[in-house]
Amino acid sequence: MKSYAMKLDEAKNLSDIFEIVKEVVRRVLKTGRAGLTLGLAEMGGGRNYWIGAFYPVGSTTIIMNRTPLRRIIETNPRLFNAYAFHVLLHEYIHSLGYIEEERTRKLVYWLSREIFGEDHLVTRMADDISKFFPNLTYPTRGYFPRNLETLEVEMVEDFDRSSINYIS
Repeated sequence: MKSYAMKLDEAKNLSDIFEIVKEVVRRVLKTGRAGLTLGLAEMGGGRNYWIGAFYPVGSTTIIMNRTPLRRIIETNPRLFNAYAFHVLLHEYIHSLGYIEEERTRKLVYWLSREIFGEDHLVTRMADDISKFFPNLTYPTRGYFPRNLETLEVEMVEDFDRSSINYIS
């Protein structure tokens, strides 16, 4: 059986990475959910703010910021899968009802360490992502992207592959 680290290394896209996220959560927390969608949107970032993604509470959609994804591909593509795993795990945990940000961050770190070990890139990002992206910071408490009504979102097809479709 392949390790999660090997599966993550072999993942080819965000959908592959999300399947690993769900498998990890199911294995360790014995819970999960189906039917999530992923949207990509340009939300920018800067010295005082950055957001990797967000999950609108009560929805079925995770919205990932396309800006850091693009910058990682341009500057250090080897970080892409670990970064995407970290962000998707964080938002997936929110979708399971863990709304409080600090608690979610601690849970993401704990899960990452349990699955990948202390020295893996995913765990090190969960511990302190600023070491990898020193010019980016998490948003301050209460920050939320402005103008959500005008946010152009591209939906990722075939995202939550293992969900069962009951509608034919």
